[in-house]
Amino acid sequence: MSVPTTPLRGTWPSRAPRLVATDLDGTLLDPAGAVSPRTALALRDAESAGVEVVFVTARPPRWLTQLAPHVGGHGVAICANGAAVLEVATGRVLDERGMSAALVGSVAAALRDALGEVHLAVERVAGFAAERGFLDEHPVPPGSPVAERIEDVLTASTLKLLVRTRQDHGAEHAAVVQRAIGSAALVADSGARGLGEVSAAGTTKAGALAAWAAQRGLAPADVWACGDAPNDLPMLAWAGESFAVANAFADVRSSARHACPANDDDGVAAVLEHAAALARGAAGRARA
Repeated sequence: MSVPTTPLRGTWPSRAPRLVATDLDGTLLDPAGAVSPRTALALRDAESAGVEVVFVTARPPRWLTQLAPHVGGHGVAICANGAAVLEVATGRVLDERGMSAALVGSVAAALRDALGEVHLAVERVAGFAAERGFLDEHPVPPGSPVAERIEDVLTASTLKLLVRTRQDHGAEHAAVVQRAIGSAALVADSGARGLGEVSAAGTTKAGALAAWAAQRGLAPADVWACGDAPNDLPMLAWAGESFAVANAFADVRSSARHACPANDDDGVAAVLEHAAALARGAAGRARA
């Protein structure tokens, strides 16, 4: 459903960023999950102006290869809510913060004890695996391991444990899952109804982005971040400038410093165009 574009709140930054970090689904991508022509052009323009763009997403590695043409020259995306850093063009994982099989097994046991009937799946570097009762809007990839219990298909490292419950907890689903597992791991809410995404304790988009930026000598003041869902909140708080698309969750809109048009109105493209214009202006003044 289209969300009407809201007026831009306040004045957008007047200092160019060195990096723009953007969520994908509900933010940079249109409602069909595609990169619009304007957004594709804005991504290329930002890169040519010297503004690096990195995708920071809940998507697992297997969902990113088709986006390779739209990542800047570095070709890197932070994915699985910060659990992995991926070289998009090749699919090579550059960094990983997964959960051990023992930890996932103990979390699964805690979920069953606290919530009764649960249905679990995992995302790994090796791909997707699930219990037979796990249902999702996305089709199970051909050849994915399926078992009665998730413990039977675990590998050494799990990026995300996906949790669905028989009872519908609505908007409180992630909070219910977090209470069930305590501090053993961290539950993220990417806006998908009835889905809890469990990662290693301390794993967030913000943490992975901060580490990646620091390796390149970038501080929060050098970074703009764009998002729409609760799992984007730490990243938006960390970045020097933050933008919420008009279709974002209410708490995201109230927390971000700036507003931009909705994802179906190319809101992030507008942000990238502004960043590129500022970068070119700064380069022109430096040469003068």
